[in-house]
Amino acid sequence: MFIARQKQQENIAEYVLYMYQIEDLVRAYDFDLEAIIDGYVRPQLPDNSFIEQYKDWYREIISQMKSQRIEKLGHLHDLKDVLVEISFLHNTLLNQANDEKYRVLFETGTPYIEEFKERSNLKDKNQIEVLFHALYMKLLLRMKGKEISAETEEAFDAMRIILAYLANSYRQMKSGDMNFLNN
Repeated sequence: MFIARQKQQENIAEYVLYMYQIEDLVRAYDFDLEAIIDGYVRPQLPDNSFIEQYKDWYREIISQMKSQRIEKLGHLHDLKDVLVEISFLHNTLLNQANDEKYRVLFETGTPYIEEFKERSNLKDKNQIEVLFHALYMKLLLRMKGKEISAETEEAFDAMRIILAYLANSYRQMKSGDMNFLNN
């Protein structure tokens, strides 16, 4: 809960990936609030003073996931909205702002994005969604202790750099510090 808020303010890409984890956590605990609190939250807290706030936060996420019918697959509407904003920003940087640095980063990463899209059966997803899915997959591989080849690491790194640039641009855009006309 506190981590999510901090990530949402500081790095939108990390926030999205964190919330993907939370969605999967809720699914793994079969939407059982008490099991989430006892098995996941409580062991991480130094004391119980924040338990009720965590219960409320997870209760809301569980409620949203059920009402949005994403018990098995899919992402919260709020996350989808963020992805739309980031996709809009991506298109703006490439097509309106003509951000040359971003263009180079994106062109470098495009072959990796397209390859991941094909191999992962994400043909119906836009390139920004594919970036997030790829980096979430990397996170899951690391959590499982799986080895990542040098070639795959190179691909993940190119995609990570694109998302880092977008996350920084997103923060600037949201704070009003970005001037799309002076790139």
